[in-house]
Amino acid sequence: MAADESRTDFGFTRVPLDEKQGRVNEVFRSVAQRYDLMNDLMSGGLHRAWKSALISTLRPSRTRPFDLLDVAGGTGDIAFRALEAGGPDTRVTVLDINDAMLGVGRERAGGRFGGRIAFVAGNAEALPLPDRAFDAYTIAFGIRNVPRIERALAEAHRVLRVGGRFLCLEFSHVDVPGLDRIYDAYSFRVIPRLGEWVAGDKESYRYLVESIRRFPTPGAFEGMIAEAGFARVSHRRLSGGICAIHSGWKLA
Repeated sequence: MAADESRTDFGFTRVPLDEKQGRVNEVFRSVAQRYDLMNDLMSGGLHRAWKSALISTLRPSRTRPFDLLDVAGGTGDIAFRALEAGGPDTRVTVLDINDAMLGVGRERAGGRFGGRIAFVAGNAEALPLPDRAFDAYTIAFGIRNVPRIERALAEAHRVLRVGGRFLCLEFSHVDVPGLDRIYDAYSFRVIPRLGEWVAGDKESYRYLVESIRRFPTPGAFEGMIAEAGFARVSHRRLSGGICAIHSGWKLA
């Protein structure tokens, strides 16, 4: 039987496709003020190393203009790292659909980076940005929350210049025997409780854990990236497969 394309996964629940974005928005509105603290607690600080690995892979230029679009990056974690790693002509546009997350990012940025950072409200499936405007596109722990991932990938390809790079840091599938069981137990038993204690929101963190399990395998996601037009598609597992960096290049 063919899959019902009018419905999609919201964690382990099937919902109408057009409802998912609103539900996701509510999740991130609820957790925005504690989002970065919860990342530290949930990962034991490992998310910092994963994001540093993403920036090391990105390698923003220190000697020439470099324009980065960071999607679903509202609180600024990736943007700040990129600006610190790049040169004085590195510029970052942070795009997020959630105003609460963008508000946190603007507050954290303050006046540190002057005109080199911009915060823009927008949908990853329909970027309010021109064609071939960016040297790189990053999205960290955000693409699994997009209702129509294939549309977001197509938009990433559209806004990149020829020679531009797509990089996605996302939770993946643990491939170390023994670690997989520990990771599952921690994810489903501990993380929602942390969400309840620290952010006052158990259900949002239950959704975030469930959404990881619904995300495509690395091989399947590579196929989606290639289908969007990217070349030299690859991925690198981190921390036993807890997450992975996916890469693709726009060569035409």
